[in-house]
Parts: sequence; structure tokens; C-alpha cells
Amino acid sequence: MSTTWNGEYQMSEEEKLHDFIRTKIDEDNASGKFEGRVHTRFPPEPNGYLHIGHAKSIVLNFGVAEDYTGLCNLRFDDTNPATEEQEFIDSIMEDIRWLGYDWEDRLYFASDYFEKLYEWAVMLINKGVAYVDDLSGDEIKEYRGDLTTPGRNSPHRDRSVEENLDLFTRMRAGEFPDGAHVLRAKIDMAHPNMNMRDPVMYRILHQPHPRTGDDWCIYPMYDWTHGQSDSIERITHSLCSLEFENHRPLYNWFLEQLEVYHPEQTEFARLNMTYTVMSKRWLRQLVEEGHVKGWDDPRMPNLGSMRRRGYPPAAIREFLRRVGVAKKANIIDLGLLESVVRDELNRTASRFMGVLDPLKVVIENLPEDHDEGLDAVNNPEDPSAGTRTVPFSRELYIERSDFMEDPPRKFYRLAPGREVRLRYAYFLICNDVIKDEEGTVTELRCSVDPATRGGDSPDGRKVKATLHWVSARHAVDAEVKLYDRLFTVENPLGEKDAKLADLINPDSLKVIPDAKVEPSITDLAVFDRFQFERLGYFCVDPDSTSKRQVLNRSVTLRDTWARMQKKGK
Repeated sequence: MSTTWNGEYQMSEEEKLHDFIRTKIDEDNASGKFEGRVHTRFPPEPNGYLHIGHAKSIVLNFGVAEDYTGLCNLRFDDTNPATEEQEFIDSIMEDIRWLGYDWEDRLYFASDYFEKLYEWAVMLINKGVAYVDDLSGDEIKEYRGDLTTPGRNSPHRDRSVEENLDLFTRMRAGEFPDGAHVLRAKIDMAHPNMNMRDPVMYRILHQPHPRTGDDWCIYPMYDWTHGQSDSIERITHSLCSLEFENHRPLYNWFLEQLEVYHPEQTEFARLNMTYTVMSKRWLRQLVEEGHVKGWDDPRMPNLGSMRRRGYPPAAIREFLRRVGVAKKANIIDLGLLESVVRDELNRTASRFMGVLDPLKVVIENLPEDHDEGLDAVNNPEDPSAGTRTVPFSRELYIERSDFMEDPPRKFYRLAPGREVRLRYAYFLICNDVIKDEEGTVTELRCSVDPATRGGDSPDGRKVKATLHWVSARHAVDAEVKLYDRLFTVENPLGEKDAKLADLINPDSLKVIPDAKVEPSITDLAVFDRFQFERLGYFCVDPDSTSKRQVLNRSVTLRDTWARMQKKGK
């Protein structure tokens, strides 16, 4: 079949056989069902921001369409004007494009079908399988029963067709207040599937709609809208997450009653990951209680958050490919996503040097006005990335942790009288240590071996450590944000008696206000990704200015959490 993800990955036939959805499509095509067409859709509600769980559905729906040279629609399920905003619509479209997918001219809204849905509702009333009910929401819930108790018929269930038509017409005309009536399907109040116990199809809601304005004061429910919208768009395979499995009988019932084109609904397991949550309620609580700094906080699982953190869309697609499509729900280790991000950035990210905790180094055997440019490799994994010039001067900054005045035996970095290599530059030896009145080291007095320019010694002598550095004269100020996992426990939702605040990782964000970085960083654009050598992968935050860079750490160079677990921490 065809390539996916803009040609970056081509799915093999063997891999497709391990995907039960693609296997089912192969069977449908072999039998001639849907005349060999494959037409999917991604139907988000425009009432919030997309997270990586939604990305699984996006990648599946658009990916299946691409694999079978089919089509995929983007359809907004905009049936609740009380919670929907244009901001969410714009954000969702931006996220889908960022992931690498294009719905072309197939952008639809459920509100496009309001008139047709109303006509079909009238058809079901005339058929005697829909009725107007006066019960309140609480009463409907009470009458429905539970998993062990059958429901009871509403006292309004046997209204005549004429009375139901009259009431439904007046509902649309706006004669009744919110909650006065609903339209329900007449199925079976004793059905073992709760969704089949006379589900609500329409409710009264006197609220303007973002697209239809004041044209409507009754709005269709999701279960009534979803299947019929699929039918109108002639979707072949309606791919839904597993929580809609119990809704499938109702999906089929509506289509069968209307005797219209009938798509096929298939369910797959949602994406759940360790150390995070996908629950809208919890995500909202995180924002409203101030545990994170907004919906695009890089610690959140939202796609906008991952873009801000510097996760490449190609890595997210590859991660979801590795996770695969299953029928049974499970929890994926967040470490897998971080590993895939790390692999992608290692391959594609340019290298720079930055110092997070600066310690000044003065090179005494260089003149005060010394200024030279050194060649530095942009990406050792990609020779075509070329080189850049890094400024070098008499005064440098190195990481404070790269120096110890009285080092232990296995500490190989800089110490008094010890020689190390400066990346791309010279061998450096520490001659003297300057301290303040409190005994804190403030400056190192060092010298370089001019014969080792470029980082190699002509006499063959070796050093055991290579340090990154930044020229003090040319350094750019930066605020660096070190992000880590948001929760301290693998499954926050499984901690039933714990408060949300008690589960937050206190080290999920560390702000380094006074980092020093090489000047080439200023050539990068917002969201550009790169590696600070020896420190991790980072990206340029939108809050950056010409005077001060704000840089977010995407992932560390290695999986530090895995090492912690091995040590029993």
C-alpha cells in the first residue's frame, strides 16, 4: 500500500497484518463491501484542545486513508454551543496540520446537517419510534434503571404521533424553556445495554451557535448526530475509541430505522500513558488550580504543549506506530515516547553549546582582546548539516559541575593542575582557583596549549574529559526551563485516595534564569529544536525576545528515570 507520514515511513504488509483494523479493511475490500472504497473521518468536539490520545485517532484515521489511497474528512461535532469556541476549532486544525495531515477540501461540521437531522427525527416520529418526553434530566436517569434493574417507561412514551409532531415543532420554534422537553428514541427500557433505553436525541438549549447563530434552540445529541453524519458523508469505516463500543448498537439502530447508507463502526483501545492523564476533568483541574501554566504548558499531554516542548511531529507519529492499534486497553510507558523523541532529535537536531550554571574561566596565556572563530560540527549524525563558527575568547564560561577543587578518584573533569579538552578548541589546564569571602569558587585561572587547536594534541597525549563552554564576550543570556514528568506515580488516576496536588512532581519544572549560550542560538526561530551538547535537547519558546532567549528542554540525552528505577529510587 501507499506510504504514510509524507513518505517518512512506509508500512509493510507484514505490519499491516498485525493491525486488526487494516486486516478488517482488507477483508471488506476482498468481499467488495463499500465497492473497495476506504473513507474515514476524524470527528473532534470543538470544546477543548487535542492531546496525544486524540493524536492516536488522527494518525489512525488519516493513516488508514493514505494506506488505501482513500479519503479522510475532518468533521467537527459542534452540537453543544455552550462549550464550543472558534479558538478550539482553530487550534485543532493547527494541530492536525502540525502532525502532517491534510483534509484538503473535506472540512465539515455536524451543524451543516442540522436541517437534515431534524427531517430524519420527524421521520422517526412519524414511524412511531421517537417521542417527546417531559421528564427532567434527573427523572430520565431515575426511570432508566441500572445494570441490574430494568428501566421504566416514561408516562409520555405513548403519546400519539400527532402530539409528538406538534410538540417537536414547537420545541424548534422556541416555545418552551430549556429542559421542558426532550425528544427520545423509543427502543426498549429493559434493554441490557443502557444506551438503548430510550436515549435522548434532542434537548432544548436557548443559546446561539457559533456557526448557525440563533437559527436553532434545539440541538441534537452526539449519538443521534454521529452515525447520521457518517452516513451523509458516505464514510466506510467509522473508527472510534473503545468507550463507544456499547454505543454501536444504537449507531446501527438509528441507521437501520432510517434505511439510509450504513457505514461500519469499529472500536480501538484509547492511548493511556504512565506519569500523565488524558482525562479532561483532571487536565482542567491542573490548569484551574495552577499546577501548570496554561493549556500549552510543556508538561501537559496536549499537542500544543508537545509542540512548545520541542517534540517533533515525526516522533509522535513514530511513537504511535510502535504502540500500534489494539482492541484491549493498556498503559504505555512514557519512556517509550521520550525514547522515540530522543532518537528523532539525535538524527535531526543541530548541536550548540550552552552553560546552565556558569563558572568563569580566564585563560591567562591569551591576550585580553583575543578573539577567534573555531569550526564546530552542526550534527555528527548528518554530514550534510555542515559546520558553524563558534567564537572563542580569553574569558569563557563552563559548567560549575565540571570543576571540583578536591575531586574524588573517578572525577575526570577539570581540577587544579588537571588538563581537559575544550570542545572544538584547545587543551586547558587549571592553574589557580579564585574564591569569594564565603569560600565559593568564582573564577578559574587557566591556560591553553596553542598546539592543540581543534582539540587534538600533536604529541599524542590524552585527556579523559571534554568540556563544553561559551565565550563570555559573545554569550547570549537565556532562561532555560528544564521539564520533567508531571506526576511522581505511574498511574495518577489509580491513586483513589490521593489529592491531585500530592501527586505532582515538585521537580517537573526547574527554571534556570541566568544561562549563557552561544550566539548562534539567536538565528533560530520559535519552536526550532536543537541539542545543547552534554545537556539534552531543547527548543526555542515563543516567549523568547531579541534580548533574552527562553529555551525549553524537550528530553534529556539519556533516560534518567530508567536509571533511577534500577537504583531503587
